[in-house]
Formats: sequence, structure tokens, C-alpha cells
Amino acid sequence: MSTYDYDLFVIGGGSGGVRAARVAAGDAGARVALAEEDRYGGTCVIRGCVPKKLMVFASEFTDAAEVGKAYGWNMTSGTFDWHSFRDHLNTELDRLEGVYRSLLKNSGVDTFDARAKLKDAHTVELSNGETKTAKTILVATGGRPVRPDLPNADLGIVSDDIFHLETLPKSILIIGGGYIACEFACILHGLGVEVTQYYRGAQILRGFDDEARGLIAEAMRDRGIELHTGTNIVQMALDGQVYTSSGPTASDAALGASAQQQDLMSNDDTAPEASPGRGGPIWVKATNGRERVFDMVLFATGRNPNTDDMGFEELGIEVGRRGEVVVDAFSKTAVDSVYAIGDVTNRVNLTPVAIREGMAFVETVFKDNPTAVDHDLIPSAIFTQPEMGTVGMSEEAARDQEEIEVYCTSFRPMRTAFAGKPDRVLMKLVVSVATRKVLGCHIVAPNAGEMIQLAGIAIKMGATKEDFDRTVAVHPTMSEEIVTMKTPMRTA
Repeated sequence: MSTYDYDLFVIGGGSGGVRAARVAAGDAGARVALAEEDRYGGTCVIRGCVPKKLMVFASEFTDAAEVGKAYGWNMTSGTFDWHSFRDHLNTELDRLEGVYRSLLKNSGVDTFDARAKLKDAHTVELSNGETKTAKTILVATGGRPVRPDLPNADLGIVSDDIFHLETLPKSILIIGGGYIACEFACILHGLGVEVTQYYRGAQILRGFDDEARGLIAEAMRDRGIELHTGTNIVQMALDGQVYTSSGPTASDAALGASAQQQDLMSNDDTAPEASPGRGGPIWVKATNGRERVFDMVLFATGRNPNTDDMGFEELGIEVGRRGEVVVDAFSKTAVDSVYAIGDVTNRVNLTPVAIREGMAFVETVFKDNPTAVDHDLIPSAIFTQPEMGTVGMSEEAARDQEEIEVYCTSFRPMRTAFAGKPDRVLMKLVVSVATRKVLGCHIVAPNAGEMIQLAGIAIKMGATKEDFDRTVAVHPTMSEEIVTMKTPMRTA
């Protein structure tokens, strides 16, 4: 008989942790427990993918009346009811959390609504004072959004806060140029918010294909989003106040006296406290010297793994520069009995990847089938407007590796072109000259996420350009262009 309370103890009730727990218990017959300090479902279900996608759907109705008129419908634009939508959204998230709890219960997993940390290689300590032992411990604590190291950054909100706003702001400044920043810029603009976005880099969506991200930036500006690249903020404060060594004082109407601006961002403890996003209009100064006032500021400047105060260092578990748990190909840490999966490892921070890692962990530890996770050629989508779907290498990365051909087309899609709208889409294949394999596929178009899933299967299988050419087009669709591009636009 085992000397441990459990065969497996999972710390974290997100998608990866829940999947690993219930499969280990249900399929492998292990005695499993799971601890979650917040809500079951984790970032994806509660404060990420799911509520964000529902907000995407809500924001896309903005153009319905205008497009509908071109098709003969007598439609008028209405107003968006944030409170109605938010209440419905919360009801749906409650339902999904209940589903996650039921899955664990029905699989025989013991659950603890408590924070857990490592006490030793086989023991977890819960915030309710209990300790539990397990032969194997799996860390799946995910990540969290971070604010920049900037005085008064607490005046802004982060992505987690969006879903709990009492009211939508009239205007918002979004700081960041990654997919979270760009998605929320499009969402909030579609819901009627005046959106300004600052990004310190030369172009948004760093790391993705240059041509694709350029088209998205152009589309965002065309829709009315005020996008400024090469721009960041250097100061922020509640509008109408400056912070000096003697405490808060009234500023002039423009908050513009240069001496006051120099003192504005001191770390003096006398500065008034404010809840994130609830401190009133916020004054900001940008790196280009421009001063603006916004109802709200959203920081979308990155995420860090949740590894603080987990007992890792004391146990000899290696933690990386950003706080990520360092693991091997089988998700094992430097301690043989402790594994980690998902965003806490900062490998590929996507929900389906965390689930795959959880399944591979169960195969390795409980089914005597060592399984390394394949992180190559993972399709992904960015839910901007228009969406981007991508799999494989960008043109820039591929040409640094070998000689390539680039097949690319950009055009106005039938649905919106008929309504006289200027929207454009992009279909792009990056092909190896030597092997003829398609190294990357990049789509910028409505529902690009739906298209890239199927393209991802072909590319993962090693399809060549000629395989694409042999495939008969589905007409009339946007996606048919993927199999009808016969002549490369360029070689590199």
C-alpha cells in the first residue's frame, strides 16, 4: 500500500491541470487531488480565450447594419448594452466553471479550493493549513498579466480586469503591441470605445510574418483605431493632480508646466490610492512628448508565470529569468517527483498546448509510455479584425534558414466588396525551394482561425506546394486562393 495520500497532486485548475488530473484518475486509475486558489477553468475559460472570443463576437455586430443595407436589408444601428452582455457572459463562465468541477468530480478527483505550494518533493502545503503527500506533483499554475515598472501603473488595468468593468470607458489607451493588446483594441473599438494604442516597437505583432502584421495594422487604422508605433508612455497620473515631494497639488488645466511634469512621477507615499481603472481620467505623457487624457489605460505588456512563493528555490527546482519553471522534454523539473506544464513553463503559451502537455505527462508517468511534447508547427489565431491564422515559419524566419519561394495574394473579399468596403485579406504560403514543402501558411481574413486549423493538418503532415496545387478549390470562397496560387511572387 502506498505511503502517500495520493498518486498525483495537481496544483492549478486550468485547462492543462484539469485535463491531466481527470485523465490520470479516470483512464489510469490513479488517486488524484487538485488544488485551485481561484476559479476552475483557469485563464482560458475564466479570464482569457473564452470570454475574449465572446467579446469578439459582440464587437463584430458593429458593421452589420451598414453591410446589410448593401444586401437589401433595411437595418439601423443600435446601441451596445455592456451590462446586459456582461451579465450574460458571467452566467456562461459560471456554467463552464461548473462543467470543469463536474469533470473532476465524475473522474474521482479530490479538489481543494485553496492555494498550494511545495513543502518538499512529495508534500504540498495548502493555504487552509492542511498538508497532502503525493508520489508525483504536477505544477500547472499558469501565468498572469504584469504591469510595467512605472510609477502609478496601478492606475491602469490589465486584461484580467476587462471582464469586470462596471461601465465601458468612452476612451482608452492600450499599451502594447502583442496579440492581447491588438485583440482588445479591435474588440473595444467595435463596442464603441475610442481606442488609442501605443507600442514601442516599429510594428505590432512582433514575431509574426511581416506582411501579415502590416496588413492588420493598416486595417486597424482604417477602422478608426489610433495606432502609434515607436511610442510608449513615460508618465501617468490622475488628471488634475501632480505629485511633488510635498504631496498632491492642483495642476493647471493642461497639466503642462514643465517643472510640474518633472515631479509628476515621484514615488512619494502621499500620492492618492486608486483601484485599477477606477481613479478617474488618467493623464499620460508619451515618449514623443505628447500629453493626453484618457478615461482608462490598459496595460497589455506581457505575462509572467505564476511561480512566486511556491517553494521551488528551496527544493532545488530551477526557475528561469522570467520566473518560468525549467523542465525537460517530458515536462519534468530538476526534482524527479515534480513536473510542470502549461504557461508556468513559458514554452508555448496556448491552451491546447497545455492540454497536450498534460496528456503527454499522463502517458509518461502513469501509462509507462514516455511521451515528449511536440511543439513544432502549432497553428494559432489572433482574433483581431480581420483575424490572423498562422502556422509554421514566417517569410523572414524561413529565408534566414534556406532558399524559399513566396506565394502571396491580397484582395477584397466578396462579402464586403459588394458593400463597397475597402477591407482586404491576405493568403500566403512560404515554400522551401529544396524540398518543396510548405514551411508556413499565413492568412489574414475574417474567420482565418477556422481556415488555419485545416491548413495546419496539411503542413504538419509535410505537404508540398504541389500537394496544395493538386487540391481542387472550393468556389466561391476566400480560402480557395490557398490552392490556386501558381506563380511565386518572389524568391528569397
